[in-house]
Amino acid sequence: MNPLMEYCPPAFDDSPLSGSPFATLEPAPRDGVAPDQFHATSNFPEYVKIENHGWLLAPESRMDAVLVFDGATLRVVEPRRLKKGELVVTGRTENGEEGIFVHPDGFVQVDESSDKFTFRSRGTRETPFSRSYDELYNILKHDRDHGHIVWVLGPAVSFDKDSRQAMQGLIETGYCHALMAGNALATHDLEASRFGTGLGQDIYSQQLIPLGHYHHLDVIGSVRAAGSIADYIEQAGVQEGIMYACEKKPIPYVLAGSIRDDGPLPGVIGNAYDAQDAMRVHASKATTVIAMATQLHSIAFGNMTPSYRVEADGSVRPVFFFIVDMSEFSADKLANRGSAQAQAILTNAQDFIVNLWNNLKDAPS
Repeated sequence: MNPLMEYCPPAFDDSPLSGSPFATLEPAPRDGVAPDQFHATSNFPEYVKIENHGWLLAPESRMDAVLVFDGATLRVVEPRRLKKGELVVTGRTENGEEGIFVHPDGFVQVDESSDKFTFRSRGTRETPFSRSYDELYNILKHDRDHGHIVWVLGPAVSFDKDSRQAMQGLIETGYCHALMAGNALATHDLEASRFGTGLGQDIYSQQLIPLGHYHHLDVIGSVRAAGSIADYIEQAGVQEGIMYACEKKPIPYVLAGSIRDDGPLPGVIGNAYDAQDAMRVHASKATTVIAMATQLHSIAFGNMTPSYRVEADGSVRPVFFFIVDMSEFSADKLANRGSAQAQAILTNAQDFIVNLWNNLKDAPS
């Protein structure tokens, strides 16, 4: 089953878009500086009408960047990465008035209900998510072989025995093509591999272990002594866990540091902009994103993830974004930061990942 929704492009041959002027291009005045009245991108498909080229669609986008025309195609560039003289699209209207058209409705499905007033039109903690799970199963089965599935994980996944095993299984069976996380996820996953604890608490019984609050610090020291996560896994004989699965497969991962990290582990990127650049590599390739139990990383990755992707054959497909959290606030905050396409599944992160694995582990390859 192909879960992808058909894309409906704008009607450029019809009024008013048929009469749109060509967009104005202005050179960047210096490195890292956009010209006045630059057009800031959204995560929706955005078309620009270029003289001698017609309407062009950027192959992928992100929020709060600019559009650069390189003589043949459009590129989406963070303003800090602009080079002096690059031609930047200017104009702050979005309906063709200045040769720019933002198209948020390309994948909109018609609501079968014609009622103007309804109950339960918005997802909350009392919403049943059975259909959301079924849709996600189908999407993951499709994108395992025909997409780029990115997971954005908080450390909660590593605090439970079953959820760690489930995430390891999903990685090993192809349902993860890249992992975004912080120092904590990797640290506590490796702590669980060595001590069977998360922050000193047994990951199955939840019993507090005497002096267990040293465990994650001991692991950090051991990994730093080994030189890298990969070297530690080999030297310590680690045979299970999330980081083990990533190294064994191998699956690329980006560990973005924060101001409160212990350690950190080798490989954690302490510079925020270097971390953003590393995450952007996978955001620009993502076809499905599952962000779970990490508000900061979810919003950060959401801001740099487009809602669509232009395939090699020129077709346009949606990028699916799921946020999994117990808190409605986290899902709402992501939407309020511009990721309106994100679908929320409000549940315990450990229960979610185990449920997902139980329904996918026997799927045919």
